[in-house]
Amino acid sequence: MKLLLVAEYKSKKFLESNYELIAFADKLKADYVMFGVGDESDLPKCEGKFYLADSEKAGEYNPSLHKKLIAEVMEKEEADFIVLPHTSYGWDLAPRLSAELALPQVTEVVDVDDDNFILPACNGKLWRKVSTGGKGIITIQGGAFNPENDYKGTPEVINLEVPSLESKIQFEGYEKAETAGVDLTKAEIIVSAGRGVGKKENVENVRKLAEALGGELGASRPVVDSEWVEHSHQVGTTGQTVAPKLYVACGISGAIQHLAGMKKSDFILAVNTDKDAPIAEVADVLVVADVNQFVPALAEKISS
Repeated sequence: MKLLLVAEYKSKKFLESNYELIAFADKLKADYVMFGVGDESDLPKCEGKFYLADSEKAGEYNPSLHKKLIAEVMEKEEADFIVLPHTSYGWDLAPRLSAELALPQVTEVVDVDDDNFILPACNGKLWRKVSTGGKGIITIQGGAFNPENDYKGTPEVINLEVPSLESKIQFEGYEKAETAGVDLTKAEIIVSAGRGVGKKENVENVRKLAEALGGELGASRPVVDSEWVEHSHQVGTTGQTVAPKLYVACGISGAIQHLAGMKKSDFILAVNTDKDAPIAEVADVLVVADVNQFVPALAEKISS
């Protein structure tokens, strides 16, 4: 199996998340080459070939041109899959490539099982396995494939000729989304409520612990979807990405989408009845207890 990994370049910088693409290839034990639009002075550390298009000529965002360049590299390398990050860049390019190359598209892959790709369904409550028959376009969920090692090496750079191509889309720049309500990205302490708190009234226990610690209240997507907490408190890929000094996960199992939004926290304390919950893999300390008993007791102890 051979993969064409499409690296993301934003604000004149190749993103650190591009190493997750390599981790995905490693998990599949697949050969890979990379493609990116950017500057040669800031390439990811990796082995093998890197097909580079100058961003000054190709633009950081020019889907018609990028699609053409990626398709050419895929044909030259005879790659089986094109793999993109599950970001706005990947969301836009993947369906264009799927239509251009007449290949199936699999979106938001979080794991692999033999020749099957695993992705969430029903708001992450279920998993489904998908097979493409050996070829396709894939986007991988951020945080699902974490690099196990620091990648080293210098790729063999193959500079691409950038053709002149008119586009109906003109890239103007990046605009940061407005934060309505609480801005968790600036919080040093976040205490988040998960589905494990059981009901809306129990969120108050989590809120009191956040107040006792001098932090902010966060929440997982199921809690927000149930309208127990406002969306502005949601942590995860569809909420806010945070990196506080302390993150306390109360009754949160640890879905990939949530972990991707808080895994860069300095210290993670998780409270869960299930010692094998996915959150345990990233937690510095795991308390195996009933969240509705432990959290009020901890808040009272801290307050006193």
